[in-house]
Amino acid sequence: MPAAIEPLAIGVCSWSLQVTSVPELKGFLDRLGIDVVQIACGDPHHASWAEGDAMPAAAVAAGFRMSGAMLGFPGEDYTTPATIEKTGGFGDPATRPERLERFRWALARTQQLGLTDLMLHAGFIPEVGDPARKPFLDTLAQVGDLAQRAGIIVAFETGQESATLLRRTLDDLKCPALKVNFDPANMLLYDKDDPLAVLDLLAPDIRSVHLKDANRPTTKGEWGTEVPLGRGQTNTAAFVKGLKRIGYRGPLCIEREVGTQAERFADIEHGVRFLRECLAS
Repeated sequence: MPAAIEPLAIGVCSWSLQVTSVPELKGFLDRLGIDVVQIACGDPHHASWAEGDAMPAAAVAAGFRMSGAMLGFPGEDYTTPATIEKTGGFGDPATRPERLERFRWALARTQQLGLTDLMLHAGFIPEVGDPARKPFLDTLAQVGDLAQRAGIIVAFETGQESATLLRRTLDDLKCPALKVNFDPANMLLYDKDDPLAVLDLLAPDIRSVHLKDANRPTTKGEWGTEVPLGRGQTNTAAFVKGLKRIGYRGPLCIEREVGTQAERFADIEHGVRFLRECLAS
């Protein structure tokens, strides 16, 4: 049985390594010198596993430590911010029934992995006063109810909305099973908040973090640019200090979503060294 994960342990997101099997993932973790991973459920968007339905048993047997599972929905299109606004999470009413079914599947897979945490993008949350807000929040309330009954905490990933809107949404939902997966780089990629400025606002509900770095877009409506840790505008060193200050005790899972597998591995390897330096200081 893997040991508990110590506070601020350095980990990696499995999909960032573009692995297709549990042994491949274990090999990359050994090369990186870490054993903590946030693992993709096995959906087509974030990774499919050669082990299929046997993946949870294989992952548990592999001996690495898993901080939580991640769900992406088939049909999500990240080509531009506009395409993901239309296709992401529970945003499109037409896809909500099938995505709730996929979410139920992910809850079961999270349990099979022996985990209590599941991360996902909720979709673009409608602003207060928008007629689309109530049906959207009704869907998120359903998500929270299903999670609570399964004994799972669901963490919504930041970035697609302002931190103020996410804070208001969590306060409106009042569901203890709904928390935050804080990704500071997403806030820059979507050209939203300054992550350091909103850390305290979301602090009470930060359950997990993704660490990647980015620069804001230079043209409105386009993506910002993802870069290796420490080389962008996220100010990762200050962010890690901020996490310590607010008493965050979860792992630091490096995410890298651009480049070939070899390039991603090199950037993640750099990220592990960079985070060790941040933690040492």
